[in-house]
Amino acid sequence: MRWTLIAGVLAANLAFVGLGAVFGYPGVLAEPPARILAAFAADQAAISAWFLLLALGAAALVPSAVLLGRRLPPGPAATLSVHAGVLAGLVQALGLLRWPFAVPALVDAADPRSAQTVFAALHGYLGTGIGETLGYLLTAAWTLLVLAALPRPPRWFAALGAASALAVAAGVLVPLGLRGADLANFVGYLAWSAWAICLAIRYGRRVPAPV
Repeated sequence: MRWTLIAGVLAANLAFVGLGAVFGYPGVLAEPPARILAAFAADQAAISAWFLLLALGAAALVPSAVLLGRRLPPGPAATLSVHAGVLAGLVQALGLLRWPFAVPALVDAADPRSAQTVFAALHGYLGTGIGETLGYLLTAAWTLLVLAALPRPPRWFAALGAASALAVAAGVLVPLGLRGADLANFVGYLAWSAWAICLAIRYGRRVPAPV
């Protein structure tokens, strides 16, 4: 679990930086579909590769949640954490994989207007609806469930995990235009990345038995 989770976190953060450099991500997502598709077409191979890495980083939560669940003391929180973690990894990967597999076909479509309509539908359903909204909620739920299942975690660790989970969950408010929600979500993911790496290092091999 240790190296799977660490590799996933590092891959996701590296891909995020790469996409920011070549695609203006995530700010570019606020642009009209025509501009997003044009920006994607300008460096399609690199952008697709970065999104594939980002999806793989998100998907790493699936085996990590399963392996950690086997180490946690048996109980409802441990069981639910496995389900939440697996679903969190799957929905985020599903939402992200539209970029390397579906968007290139839309860029090359003969009818630009139809392509933009399809892109807007994919962006709203796979992106905002499944990948982001469900991804945020399930990632936050997994984090809180893991904290609930761990026997007497350090206060700083529990506080970091709980605060980052709530900040990540604030991402569901971004489509509503709530001021500051996007910044809270961004900072939350940075804090969550630090928490996840600490989780992997501290509990990657074994979880102390409850006292």
